[in-house]
Amino acid sequence: MANDKKIRVGITQGDTNGIGYEVILKALADQMTLELFTPVVYGSTKVAAFHRKACGLQPIQFNSIDNAIQARDGMCNMVEIGPEDLKVELGTPSEAAGHAAFTSLECAVSDLRNGIIDVLVTAPIDKNSIQSETFQFPGHTEYLETTAGDGARSLMILFNDRIKVALVTTHLPVSQISEAITRDAIIEKLTIFNESLRRDFAIEYPRIAVLALNPHAGDHGLIGDEEKEIIAPAIEEAYNTRKICCFGPYSADGFFGNGSYNNFDGVLAMYHDQGLAPFKTLAMDNGVNFTAGLPIVRTSPDHGTGYDIAGKGVASPDSMLAAIYAAIDIYRNRRTFDEIHANPLRKQYFDKSNDNVVLDLSKDDDDDGTTPLNV
Repeated sequence: MANDKKIRVGITQGDTNGIGYEVILKALADQMTLELFTPVVYGSTKVAAFHRKACGLQPIQFNSIDNAIQARDGMCNMVEIGPEDLKVELGTPSEAAGHAAFTSLECAVSDLRNGIIDVLVTAPIDKNSIQSETFQFPGHTEYLETTAGDGARSLMILFNDRIKVALVTTHLPVSQISEAITRDAIIEKLTIFNESLRRDFAIEYPRIAVLALNPHAGDHGLIGDEEKEIIAPAIEEAYNTRKICCFGPYSADGFFGNGSYNNFDGVLAMYHDQGLAPFKTLAMDNGVNFTAGLPIVRTSPDHGTGYDIAGKGVASPDSMLAAIYAAIDIYRNRRTFDEIHANPLRKQYFDKSNDNVVLDLSKDDDDDGTTPLNV
């Protein structure tokens, strides 16, 4: 991690034909934010100036640098990634914009892994335009799991101050969802979700609701049997063997309709739209997308490229600001959690044979004539 006192927040430019630069510029317009963190944008001052003029925004002075190591506290920093001749076509997907988005992302992830920046906030990309020989992923989440996960499995969590929704499956065609819902997949996501709620969100004993796959939770097998054969057994196993406080499966419509989500710290949905449609309705403009489960911290606004309003100056920066502040909070929560759990007290045992206390045994489940002490 970076050694600077202020947290360095890397921000990718996203799709240069969308609203990414508008929400970035609006989010950084208040100079008070520079007292809280050091922004490092991966993009182009020329492209930023184009969007600023198109949207009628106030000028922002950027510290133009070639490498994030040169970033200065108290200033908005711009790592110039090129290309010099990039053409901005507002509201129009293009191969050039997709390439620029990937170059920004690749550079930022490299700096994140090397500890030059502390956290990453990604502006929206066009998932089709960014596709190339070097980027063949459905989205940011899958790319980050492959390039920055070090073998760890990721979990997409959408959240605000009211609700946290995680997904078993993410960017998957609806026709493939049912076969992807397995007992192992649900337990894996529950495990990551539970750990993230504890480590990233500082919830010591989280309660997780698990949604059903079929309407009316399958109606006892009348509409589908995934609930009784896969989802319910997975919940029971996670509860009994992994001590995860999880409940369900709940029918999604009634669960959100009657406000049951207020009784839980997190909600695990089976597929993308099942969880994100109600979430975005509840979150309005301040939702955040967080990639949990990985050794790095990455957040993003919960909206897309906004091609239909690009360059009009009407995009809200609230979700971008929420993503920036959330990344900082998660970074600090992780640091605190890891410090607390770095050196746990050694277990003490009472040796019945000689009335001595034995410390730091390598195992506590063998039958060696000792009895654990509750200390």
